[in-house]
Amino acid sequence: MTTDTHPGRLRVLVLGASVRRHSANARLATLTSQLVSDAGATVDLATLRDFDMPLYDGDVEEADGLPHGALALHDRLDRSDAFIIASPEYNASVPGVLKNAIDWVSRFRPQPFKTKHALLVSASPSLVGGNRGLWALRIPLEHLGTRVYPDMFSLAASHQAFAEDGRLADAGLQERLAETVAGFLSLVEADVRYVCLERRWYEFLGDRTEAEVTQRAEK
Repeated sequence: MTTDTHPGRLRVLVLGASVRRHSANARLATLTSQLVSDAGATVDLATLRDFDMPLYDGDVEEADGLPHGALALHDRLDRSDAFIIASPEYNASVPGVLKNAIDWVSRFRPQPFKTKHALLVSASPSLVGGNRGLWALRIPLEHLGTRVYPDMFSLAASHQAFAEDGRLADAGLQERLAETVAGFLSLVEADVRYVCLERRWYEFLGDRTEAEVTQRAEK
């Protein structure tokens, strides 16, 4: 017999990781948030422009503590059951502003990325749709203990991919994005609602909680 440990609606933070206001990834984040809402979850749509942070500097952290932007992003992340990042690809990798935000927020204890579920999506005018950037983004997130959903969505030729109503012009791509979001939410729901689900993860190297444990299971 299972026990419902999360009676409310799922809470999902959708983060547009481009600082350009009308970027393709901002549009993709908006579309993805609508799909999340249509699936019955509560959406918190944000952009990195909402969380101003200096470049990470250990001396600044020691002298002044964590910046307000990092505090705000941590709070929004902490209130969510899962998060989705719509990220551009810069030189086949992660945008520096996004990596900087991850570095700052990872300094909180308890570390907020750990055990969260994440879905990664991207949009790019290139033919690979920003997919190389998403593979690079998985590395720091998984290192921090995030359960990154295996299926990612990359939108190629994004400059001509959106219809006037904000949906994708290609019906097949629109359906695939909706199916990816639905599959992700089903996994998150199973994790947060039912205590019978066994969770496994590796401790990230910077964790000082149960420092001698390298692998554990939680039921």
